[in-house]
Amino acid sequence: MTVQQRRQRERENRRQLILTTARNLAEKSGWDSVTTRALADTIEYSQPVLYQHFRNKDAIVAAVAQQGFGELAEALHRGRTTTPGGLRGLIEAYVSFAAENPKLYEAMFVIPVDLDFGVEESPDELVAAFGEIIAALEPLGAPRDRIDTVAEVVWSACDGLVTLERSGRLRPAYHAERIELLTQQILATPK
Repeated sequence: MTVQQRRQRERENRRQLILTTARNLAEKSGWDSVTTRALADTIEYSQPVLYQHFRNKDAIVAAVAQQGFGELAEALHRGRTTTPGGLRGLIEAYVSFAAENPKLYEAMFVIPVDLDFGVEESPDELVAAFGEIIAALEPLGAPRDRIDTVAEVVWSACDGLVTLERSGRLRPAYHAERIELLTQQILATPK
């Protein structure tokens, strides 16, 4: 390994340490507790070292969110491929992911971040997560532009379930029934 390769690896490790620490601080105390000073103190680097990797806290939150979309894509894939029919498993995986990672989900969907959605420049992680929803819908046999639109509706519906359940606006005893009803409604969508 060359000196340059070693330095690059160390730089990537520092970057990941910053992101992991930011996520851990947020999960413990909320995103307001994630400041460059708190991160620097926790990881025992100076603030200028953080600024070598990220221009500000918003950039850190965006990078955490981007990684979160990669994790969401993996969860959706498992849910889609391990459940007969796929769509129900994908919806359950989405809702479970949000419940298990509340502050990460907040970074991904609540906090305004500098990530482009639905455009050619969208990060691979976002494309992969959206692609899992599309893959679950492809058996419907609709044209691709229709599948993309239905996928946006599925994503929106899942986010709505997460948001309303998290805020206590829905009856907990009917969680499974809501997921089943959403699945059936999507499967009944005209082509």
